[in-house]
Amino acid sequence: MDPDSKKSKFSPPPNLGNSKASVPLNSSLFPDELLEKVVSFIDSHKDRSSVSLVCKDWYNAERWTRSKLFIGNCYSVSPEIVARRFPRIKSVTLKGKPRFSDFNLLPRDWGADVHSWLVMFAKVYPFLEELRLKRMAINDESLEILAKSFPGFKALSLYSCDGFTNKGLKAIATHCRNLTELDIQDIATDDFSGYWLSCFPENFSSLEILNFACLNCEIEFDKLERLVSRCSSLRVLKVNESISLDQLQRLLVLAPQLKELGTGSFFPELTPRQYQEVESAFRNVGNLQTLSGLWDVTASYLPVLYGACASLSFLNLSDAALQSAAFEKLLAHCPNLRRLWVADTVEDKGLEAVGLSCPLLEELRVFPSDPYDQHQRHGVTELGFVAVSRGCRKLHYVLYFCRRMTNAAVETIVNNCPDFTHFRLCIMNPGEPDYLTNESMDEAFGSVVKTCTKLQRLSVSGLLTDLTFEYIGKYAKNLETLSVAFAGSSDRGMQCVLEGCPKLRKLEIRDCPFGNAALLSGLERYEMMRSLWMSACNVTMKGCKLLAREMPRLNVEVIKDEESDGFQANKVYVYRSVAGPRRDAPPFVLTL
Repeated sequence: MDPDSKKSKFSPPPNLGNSKASVPLNSSLFPDELLEKVVSFIDSHKDRSSVSLVCKDWYNAERWTRSKLFIGNCYSVSPEIVARRFPRIKSVTLKGKPRFSDFNLLPRDWGADVHSWLVMFAKVYPFLEELRLKRMAINDESLEILAKSFPGFKALSLYSCDGFTNKGLKAIATHCRNLTELDIQDIATDDFSGYWLSCFPENFSSLEILNFACLNCEIEFDKLERLVSRCSSLRVLKVNESISLDQLQRLLVLAPQLKELGTGSFFPELTPRQYQEVESAFRNVGNLQTLSGLWDVTASYLPVLYGACASLSFLNLSDAALQSAAFEKLLAHCPNLRRLWVADTVEDKGLEAVGLSCPLLEELRVFPSDPYDQHQRHGVTELGFVAVSRGCRKLHYVLYFCRRMTNAAVETIVNNCPDFTHFRLCIMNPGEPDYLTNESMDEAFGSVVKTCTKLQRLSVSGLLTDLTFEYIGKYAKNLETLSVAFAGSSDRGMQCVLEGCPKLRKLEIRDCPFGNAALLSGLERYEMMRSLWMSACNVTMKGCKLLAREMPRLNVEVIKDEESDGFQANKVYVYRSVAGPRRDAPPFVLTL
């Protein structure tokens, strides 16, 4: 988006003048202090952005009172523009790579390095307290800058980030004396040891959230134990697989106040006395709301958890390959679940138990235990999904991996649960039809968008023609994010979505027959969206160049790979930006 655009939140709007219509908005009616006081009560990022567009005085009031900043694409704006726009930021959330990078569709060194942001923050925001990064690259040098530049720094969250090692975490532990949160999630690297935990000062006691469940390393347990014993306000503790059940028991004795717990491994076996001690420790954690981890758990050890299950609202069993019988017994002790994540090893029978035992359930995610086994005979089907929908009428978020589905089942599901805001159905075999009728799955997703009027996020799969996208364009008027793979018949499908979904912000497409005509049909929409991703489609370099020429405010990037021939654009990333083309693009990224 152009820096001078009226809709840019990083530049002031034009003076509204003295017209009669503008009088009610003239902030001269209010002292600056009063206006700033009123604006300071607005928490929503969207509402604040809207306030800043009213007039210059409201813009300035919003500017001086904003302390939290959310940037959904690190290339949509530059650090310099942010620093000029907002002088008093204490908390920053910054997202980098597009979501399809999770599926290895982006080279590791594509970009989204946080270093230039931290250098700028160190100059203008010495009072920074929180930094939350998602899909960003952050190396040890950047973590050292973060650790040494902000004396009052309190919270660091790293979700699906890369580039750092044990050395960077050591700097955080050593220098961030007021740290209350260290949350590390979905980090896929083995370049760690547990030594960093020993670097917290002996008098350090401020931690409230500690999550290192994803780190594949041995932990010096005595150091962790001493840290937990000092941090009396600790309410979230998620340890990694190296922590045994016996060790976890000792941590629970020290921290019975925990609200969220990620266990370690349930291996090796316990003695009868250890079993009783673990069971007692869980029973004494009186108000546990979230439980995850449970690596290597077996049916014989699940009963140790029962005493802590009554207050659970979120149970994450995605790393536990539970069978249906053990899963059913566990659910009987969890009457207050709102969120449930499971592996498909629970099968349809386990999901039937969900429908019977979890009437308050609002979110369900079912993950594949082995997504690459094309011949797997076990797992979940449409029967389990229907059973959940019958008993969990408050369900509004679903992510469901399966190998078969029917149109009739999906229609039944959405009729039972019409309040879906997020519906992500992933039929794992591309192009899979309704297995009973052998017809396309068009009517399934047609029923979703017709029935679920609050729908904000949709992922489609199975055998789909352009009819699915005609339904989406006609009925999905609140849709914000659409993910498409191996679907569609022609350019018309994508055109229907771009023409019919006024609130669409993110469109993710892979392995579809959409070409230049589809790409160029969004000329009037892309500036209102956050991003468009297209890979393995029928888009050419000529189409991308034409888009870039017609819409100079957009960044149009073509990501080249070994198969690039100079004609086809195999991976295209389009996004709005007030900063212009990015300055750190590697050679394989061509910015048009």
